[in-house]
Amino acid sequence: MTIDGWSDGKAYDQYMGRWSRLVASQFLGWLAPSSRLRWLDVGCGTGALAAAIASTVDPLRLAAVDPSVGFAATARADATLAGALVGVADGQRLPFAAGSFDLTAAGLVVNFAADPAALLAEMVRVTVPGGTVAGYVWDYAGRMRMLRMFWEVAAQLRPDDSWADEGRRFPLCRPEPLRELWGAAGLTGVEAEPVDMTMEYRDFDDYWLPFLGGQGPAGEYVASLPERRRIALREVLRARLPGGPDGSIRLSGRVWAVRGRR
Repeated sequence: MTIDGWSDGKAYDQYMGRWSRLVASQFLGWLAPSSRLRWLDVGCGTGALAAAIASTVDPLRLAAVDPSVGFAATARADATLAGALVGVADGQRLPFAAGSFDLTAAGLVVNFAADPAALLAEMVRVTVPGGTVAGYVWDYAGRMRMLRMFWEVAAQLRPDDSWADEGRRFPLCRPEPLRELWGAAGLTGVEAEPVDMTMEYRDFDDYWLPFLGGQGPAGEYVASLPERRRIALREVLRARLPGGPDGSIRLSGRVWAVRGRR
């Protein structure tokens, strides 16, 4: 797997983790799993999905792995995950025996894998026959407005930089490729559905400052800019974002959730 700028747990939580926690609970509502299942969270990040699993669906066993040492440490420090096994591992080489879990999930990570098919093959391998393999990714090309507006402005200011846009880089941010990937892994009853949310920012700084933490493609892009271009990007975004009378900003967010049965 590739980390692609994800390493600092605190900076990630300020940038994207707060939304990861919100969408994790909504994903579990869509998944509607039974209680007392053996769960594996692949690419757990700072632990948003694992914490939601631990606190809402009464798992029999919960394991979570991430290739980032910093992220795994942040997840391990979460009191909600005190009873879970949290470790550092590449999702394409999972350290578990075949059929170890009833439900294996990957939240916001499949598109970052160097080989998504190999990642999914490993997820299928460690899932018991009849178990569920599921995941979700941000709708980078559509209703992930906090990033769509960012990249639209970045490309307007410097068209040559449009290659960095997650909506262009990650074809797995759409339902059709996700269904194809899950189906090609031999999973049956594959479904891919949108899960929507609203991202609420107190003010422009609450939106902008997390980009300065250097996390993910957008954060890395901001860090690479000379100060003059970074200020220009900030000010065009400030003028364009839809602020309320109190300065708050509300943006639509969406993930595409997918599941199939082994």
